[in-house]
Amino acid sequence: MSDGAIEIFIQEAQELLENMEQALLSMEENPEDEDHLNSIFRAAHTIKGTAGVFSFDYVEKFTHVVESVLDNVRQGKLLIDGGLIALLLTSKDHIEVLVDAAAVQQQDPDEKILDYDSQLVSDLEKYLKETGDDISEKSNGNYVLETPNETVGNESDHVEKVVNGKPVASENWHISIRFSVEVLQHGMDPLSFLRYLQSFGEIICTTTILDNLPKYKDINPEHCYLGFEVEFHTDASKEKIEQAFEFVSELSTLQILPPQAKISEYASLIESMDDEHFKLGELLVASGALTQRELDEALKIQNDILLTPPDTDKPRIGEVLVESKNIPKEIVDAAVKKQGSAREKLGSSSKVLRVDADKLDELINQVGELVISGATTNLLAAKIGNEDLLETMSQMSRLVEEIRDSALTLRMVQIGETFNRFKRVIRDVSNELGKNIELQITGGDTELDKTVIEKIGDPLMHLVRNAMDHGIESKEERQASGKSATGVIKLNAYHESGSIVIEVEDDGHGLNREKILEKALLLELISEGQVLSDQEVYRLVLEAGFSTSESVSKLSGRGVGMDVVRRNIEALRGSIDIHSEMGVGSKISIRLPLTLAIIDGFMVGVGESCYVIPLDMVLECIEMDDVNTNANNAEGYLNLRGEVLPFLKLNEVFSEKKLLNTNGNIVVVEFAGYKAGIVVDELLGEFQTVIKPIGKILQNLRGISGATILGTGDVAVILDIPNLVQRMVQESGVGNQSASTANTINNIH
Repeated sequence: MSDGAIEIFIQEAQELLENMEQALLSMEENPEDEDHLNSIFRAAHTIKGTAGVFSFDYVEKFTHVVESVLDNVRQGKLLIDGGLIALLLTSKDHIEVLVDAAAVQQQDPDEKILDYDSQLVSDLEKYLKETGDDISEKSNGNYVLETPNETVGNESDHVEKVVNGKPVASENWHISIRFSVEVLQHGMDPLSFLRYLQSFGEIICTTTILDNLPKYKDINPEHCYLGFEVEFHTDASKEKIEQAFEFVSELSTLQILPPQAKISEYASLIESMDDEHFKLGELLVASGALTQRELDEALKIQNDILLTPPDTDKPRIGEVLVESKNIPKEIVDAAVKKQGSAREKLGSSSKVLRVDADKLDELINQVGELVISGATTNLLAAKIGNEDLLETMSQMSRLVEEIRDSALTLRMVQIGETFNRFKRVIRDVSNELGKNIELQITGGDTELDKTVIEKIGDPLMHLVRNAMDHGIESKEERQASGKSATGVIKLNAYHESGSIVIEVEDDGHGLNREKILEKALLLELISEGQVLSDQEVYRLVLEAGFSTSESVSKLSGRGVGMDVVRRNIEALRGSIDIHSEMGVGSKISIRLPLTLAIIDGFMVGVGESCYVIPLDMVLECIEMDDVNTNANNAEGYLNLRGEVLPFLKLNEVFSEKKLLNTNGNIVVVEFAGYKAGIVVDELLGEFQTVIKPIGKILQNLRGISGATILGTGDVAVILDIPNLVQRMVQESGVGNQSASTANTINNIH
């Protein structure tokens, strides 16, 4: 088995397990949701079948037990409750462990995993025993569901087990078998198993399923593309029929319906069938609920009706079958639903293509180099001065920009998937803490770079766990203060000024300003008598080793976490703000760039150097002569149309010599809803900026977030606007002008 195929199995299994977890959490709130139940069953069924093909026995074996429990829930034999949801969530986690073991092709899980496996199987078996089913381990290592006393002719016993609907009038067993494409390569002949059935019974009818058969040129003679639906008459037991396929159990998907099977059992069979693109009649024949003769008669009736006048309503084949009483309406409805989901999956699968992440990163790098080469070519064209060449290069630049935008779009993913993972975290931790906590998610469709998504997970985890442990009060405290017994944590995301803002908000007791100041004095983070704004006080909790918790728990209290959050956010060229109100709650806002690869920049000149400002943060550019400014004074602010605008001179920040023949320009930037001015010598216009990482020597230099290569081959620095504004606030002295001005500027960072 190739490593590539195994890798695809691991990826698909992980996606199915994530979907399974989300569906289980949704069912905890709405146990009657059949769509989520079917989704959970399909996930388990798919993982089990695929694991069998790859000979991952322990994955297949355990998932089969989970699937059996889920099947009983679907048939109405078991009711979903909190205990079963908790067990299924734990089982999902265990399947994930087994899949991880398979990912490294571990032959056998270690003894600790096997012991836990046996314990979970025992817990699951208790639910199966409640329905009269049992699990026994056969010699090939697979758990097989056995139903006692299920034989032909035991009609009274079967009638007692009917839960939904009436029996289907058939005296034959129905066998649904799908062989793996590799069954021939393992020396197995699919037809030999059908011939063996005739040694203890009679095959009444066989329908060959060819939907997996590829085009002629794609057929591999060593592959098997067949499946069979078999009507089989015998007095033997279900176990005897299963044993006929024992040697191919790991290379096939087998389902067996007994004589006089219930409507619900045929509906379940239809639901669990592979998503092949059947027509409705073919789907019913394939499931054994309808014979080919009955379908042909119904099609003839339908064709006769279609010859009626055009203004007559044309019945569908399902309506004709129900009207002719060949098949119950419940089975037709199940087939219609399955047909719809198969079409939907077929449509979505044709629009989705898996691409290796490394290949995608390489594409972005090549597009970046194309942007740089395009800038160089533009400069050469400008020097030559040929109008035709300049026009051609203008069109080329536009196409390169479109390619750049399309390539970056490939890396954009929705943050909702990351948010949804916290549903399980909040469920488990709230139970551990004895608190009732509800998660509310908004803005889940907001997109950002996949690299940012991968790196933001851990910081968000710290913030959510801190909110649960420190922010949300106990039920008794909340009720005593007039709040609902259930605490709320909100996750929100939205785009703003070329950035993405992620908010983690809780309705707990908020941050205690006095307690934070007391702890900061103890740690010598501030000095006695130092006056701090609320923002400055709250930011103290982001310092290393800072914690106001009086006890250490599994979740927090050691002073490691919030400083890690700050460092991780800053490493992504982002910033973090904290807003809190005692008794009301806290909101932590994380502001991040949309992408870490290529941005639209605005180039400015200072002295003999070039600098790039992210274009999304630029509001306007004005000449120094056009504003009432005291730029020659030390205050560091100016009057912009009646608005106080703090500013800094970029030549002073980076020790550049000012050009003599210019009065300078002010680039007005906006960040987090607040404005500031940056004084530069020249405005050089828009520039496609390929972000290049800077070396270790410059990594800790405030005000620089990266570098880029110009068309001339020179290097230009990309400005870190949030950090520059923060530096301006600390050094300009604007905060002493007025309380309102100070509050505005102190919040700009």
